[in-house]
Amino acid sequence: MEWHVTDAQSLRIIDSEIGDHTFSPSEYEIVRRAVYATADFEYKSLICFSDQALQAGAAALAARSTIVVDVPMVQVGIAPTIQSTFANPVYCSMEALTRPQRDKTRVAWGMETLARRYPEGIFVVGQAQTALIALVELIEADEIKPALVIGTPAGFVGVDVAVERLKDSQIPHIRIEGRKGSAVVAAAIVNGLADLAWQAYGQEASGL
Repeated sequence: MEWHVTDAQSLRIIDSEIGDHTFSPSEYEIVRRAVYATADFEYKSLICFSDQALQAGAAALAARSTIVVDVPMVQVGIAPTIQSTFANPVYCSMEALTRPQRDKTRVAWGMETLARRYPEGIFVVGQAQTALIALVELIEADEIKPALVIGTPAGFVGVDVAVERLKDSQIPHIRIEGRKGSAVVAAAIVNGLADLAWQAYGQEASGL
C-alpha cells in the first residue's frame, strides 16, 4: 500500500489510542490495518490469530498460491495490492461456474467448487457465513488443506458456530470472534499480510 501524509497521521492516532498491547509486530500491523479501514477500535479485541497463521500465509503468498474469496467486494479490495506484489491468481466463489443446488447458497456452492479445485490455496471469507461453513465442512472431511483461511463474516445465525469450528481445526487461520465482521475487514487483513510478505520475500520473488 502506498501511504500518504494523512494515512501516517491516522496511523499515529490509532497507535496512540490502542496503546499497550500483546500482539507481535506483524499481528499488530494486521490489527491496525483493520482499525484503519473501519475506524472501529473494537477489532483490537476481536481479531484472533492461530499459531503460525501469518508465517503460513506469507509463505503461501510468496509461493503465488491461488487466493479464493467469497464476494466481489473482497476481490476488488485486494486486487491492487496483490497485483503490485506477488500477482497471485484470485478467484471469486460468487463468479464460479457451478450447477444449481437447492440446499446450498450460490456463494457456498462456488466456494466448495473452487476449494476442491485449489485445495491448498488461501481462502478469504469476508461476508458469507454459508461460504465459511462449506469451507469448514471440507476441512473437517479432510478433502482440503488450505494454506490459510481468513474468516471475518458478520452474522446472527450460525456464524459463531462456523468460526468456532474453524478455530478447532488445525488449519492456519485469522478469524473474528463474535458477530461483527465484513468484507472490508477481510480485504484489510489480506492487504496487510501481502505487504508484510512482500517485505520478507519480495526481493527473492522479484528475481524469479
